[in-house]
Amino acid sequence: MENNNRDNSRRNFIQQSAIAGMGLLFAPTLLSADSIETKKITTKEESNMNTRKLGKLEVSALGLGCMNMTGNYNAPADKQQCIKTIRTAFENGVTFFDTAEVYGPYINEELVGEALQPFRDKVKIATKFGFAIDGTIARNSHPAHIKKVVEESLKRLRTDHIDLYYQHRIDPNVPVEDVAGAVKELIAEGKVLHFGLSEASVKSIRRAHAVQPVSAVQTEYSLWTRNVELNGVLETCEELGIGFVPWAPVGEGFLTGAFDTTTKFDEKNDFRAGFPRFSKQFLPLNMPIIEWIKAYAAKKGTTPSQIALAWLLAKSPNIVPIPGTRSEIHLLENLGALNFQLTKTEVQEIETSLSKCPVYGDRMGEAHMSQIDYTI
Repeated sequence: MENNNRDNSRRNFIQQSAIAGMGLLFAPTLLSADSIETKKITTKEESNMNTRKLGKLEVSALGLGCMNMTGNYNAPADKQQCIKTIRTAFENGVTFFDTAEVYGPYINEELVGEALQPFRDKVKIATKFGFAIDGTIARNSHPAHIKKVVEESLKRLRTDHIDLYYQHRIDPNVPVEDVAGAVKELIAEGKVLHFGLSEASVKSIRRAHAVQPVSAVQTEYSLWTRNVELNGVLETCEELGIGFVPWAPVGEGFLTGAFDTTTKFDEKNDFRAGFPRFSKQFLPLNMPIIEWIKAYAAKKGTTPSQIALAWLLAKSPNIVPIPGTRSEIHLLENLGALNFQLTKTEVQEIETSLSKCPVYGDRMGEAHMSQIDYTI
């Protein structure tokens, strides 16, 4: 599902943003669509893409989250268009692609595998295990299950190895040491190259890392979701040399500026319909956040999503955001965040200003939050 507001290109939004809300406080210059550089780069030699390290795994500074191509935030998109978007990302220097067996389920891995097959040796694929996928939200990270599902993921991805294999959620019924030990065996067999954790607590990260070095931790992190700054996860990753991969780096679309108080989310196809921050109660209260970002982006001659991504990139060289999109236009807009760098002063300005805008509502619904390994 794409709501009516998102049917309009973000380019149209850019043209209107300077006259909206708090933009008047900064009196920014109106931007034309042509003023935003989203030129397609046809060879990686011409790309502005740098690489970063997730532990010892080298990837492009921005990755591509592929989940939304097969649903969760809307109905599945056209398969051929999604393949085209993934390949356009590669043509523009992206070498890091994120999927999971539960997306679809299964069909997202199939899509990614087909799209990347022509240049599999030039990219890094991250996928995830840990759900029972039995019609419930149950988790299953028993070692025998991991060794079974990795074979299925390898087949769907059309590959003989997974570059980064995440435990999707910590399983309260399986010690994380046992999970790390199972992945360690898969690494010894060459079926997996690196181990990752998703939405894990500091305690779980340390316990797992003691058995098998963790290359990356993936957790929601953005300008309006900064829990990992408070619960010690970011600090622990820095200490242990673990890379950090923010999912939803543009706030599940909120930080693009595409939503307003009339936006509705499809209850059948869109998880956000059950996320408190996007509810009728809280979405209007959260609008000052994006209105400030829109005005700031207009002042800088860029877009809100580019500001959100540039902020993450400036926080640490060990951070690799994975913005998700099915659209080539939005993909290229996101990659435009690599065309400039925020200074420490600008980062501080953004954070100080947004600290005056409270975030209302939890980041996910109750069922999703029940699977998180920490409370902050």
